[in-house]
Amino acid sequence: MAKFIFKSLFIFWYCFLLRQLKNLIVFHRTISNTFASTTTTSSQTKYQKFPSLLNRSDLNDHTLIFDVENTLLKSSSLFQYFMLVAFEAGGLLRAIILVVLYPFIYLSGEKMGLKIMVMVCFFGIKAESFRIGRSVMPKFFLEDVGSEIFEVVNKGGKNMGVSNLPRVMVESFLKEYLEIDFVDAKELKMFCGYYVGLIDKTENVHSLKQVQEGKGSLDMIGITRFNSISEHEIFFSCKEVYVVSQAEKRSWKKLAKKNYPKALIFHDGRLALTPTPLKSLAMLIWLPYGIFLSVIRILLAFTLPFKLSTPLLIFTGLRLTSSLPKNANPNKQNDNNKSNSHLYVCNHRTLLDPLYISFSLQKKLIAVTYSLSKVSEIIAPIKTVRLSRNRDIDSKMMKRLLQEGDIVVCPEGTTCRERYLLRFSPLFSEMCDEITPVAVDSHVSLFHGTTAGGLKCLDPVFFLSNPFPVYTVRLLNQVYRSEFSWVNEDVEGCRFEMANRVQGEIGNALGFECTKLTRKDKYLILAGNEGVVSKS
Repeated sequence: MAKFIFKSLFIFWYCFLLRQLKNLIVFHRTISNTFASTTTTSSQTKYQKFPSLLNRSDLNDHTLIFDVENTLLKSSSLFQYFMLVAFEAGGLLRAIILVVLYPFIYLSGEKMGLKIMVMVCFFGIKAESFRIGRSVMPKFFLEDVGSEIFEVVNKGGKNMGVSNLPRVMVESFLKEYLEIDFVDAKELKMFCGYYVGLIDKTENVHSLKQVQEGKGSLDMIGITRFNSISEHEIFFSCKEVYVVSQAEKRSWKKLAKKNYPKALIFHDGRLALTPTPLKSLAMLIWLPYGIFLSVIRILLAFTLPFKLSTPLLIFTGLRLTSSLPKNANPNKQNDNNKSNSHLYVCNHRTLLDPLYISFSLQKKLIAVTYSLSKVSEIIAPIKTVRLSRNRDIDSKMMKRLLQEGDIVVCPEGTTCRERYLLRFSPLFSEMCDEITPVAVDSHVSLFHGTTAGGLKCLDPVFFLSNPFPVYTVRLLNQVYRSEFSWVNEDVEGCRFEMANRVQGEIGNALGFECTKLTRKDKYLILAGNEGVVSKS
């Protein structure tokens, strides 16, 4: 009996392994025949290793065609990008479903896993309102670009990125931020203006034609992974194909921000971390506790005086670092200032900027805002007043408020997450004789406390849901109106000069770059509107 069982097992494994060997031989012959026929039709395509491409000096005479996922991006997994779509465009439930399905996605292989993620993330999403590809995805894609491959691609006379990702996810990143000439990506099927979660299998017949019409099209060079050559027919039209291995990708450095072809100034979305599978799971587990913690922090700040709430908030994990310039006393009364009130002008990182300045000074301030949701006004522990965006009306209102107490204003008018300062509105420059610039900065690990396209009433909740949100408040030396020539003929010029001076002081203190971009520029790029919040 034992001999029979042993013999049966031997025959089974022999037949199984023999069958696998035959399949491997057939597969090898098929691939060889494919490459042979392709080589014949494409003037004998050469396959070489990627390092031999680095030292070539004639790339400007060629069109470089590269595989986005397998060469340009260092990450070997696409899950993090679909998680961004699921969370930012689809909501929390869709993100949870994607995380739960990840083991099945991983075991299903690249092609089937891609189809599953497309279905989960895009099914039922309205195509017209999908802005994630332009407002959220570029930041995370740019942080994953390999420096070595980008330097090569950037040397091409023309360049083209081919991708298995949906076009709505990658096109803006490639064209607007990396300045890629052509993009060949997957199209999604739609019904009545909504994505149905399926990839359109129709080949993009215009891709090769577009490249052939460009400079160097007769000498196309392909850059891809060896196993992915057959996924894109356009590589069969290349005279040379350079193959990139996983080991080479892992050894590449990430593209430094200073080397971005276009500076990344504006980006949206709630997630501050790269949502890999493990980080996504940890974030979803933490979220209920984070929301509960944010409610506790809001109640402490809203109900208790500064001396009691400050140590309790620090105990909950909030971190605040504040500093004053030498020989500075913010509570000192000014004889030349009739109202005896101070005007604090700060850059804008989150809605909580005025509140953190109040905690730093240990006194109540009046926050003058350009736009604020009704919910944020209700839960604010300090007085908030909206500007009407009418210069004469706002000027009179701010002067009246200075009679009541100290004011803090964010003349940028909106938040900027990156290390840039937007243009300062000069309205504050004519309010009083002394202005105190305040440089503020913040850091979060899970969620951003700002949004351009989402619900602004949730901004404080998301910021305070972070385990250890960090704020830095730095009061700078005062700026005096007497330092500027306020002659009648050039009052307008002096207003802008003073605003630029304050912006420069804050920028130097933080190490931020000053720009002339405005609130309107940000919202037109990220949300397609001018960013005006309704009072209702």
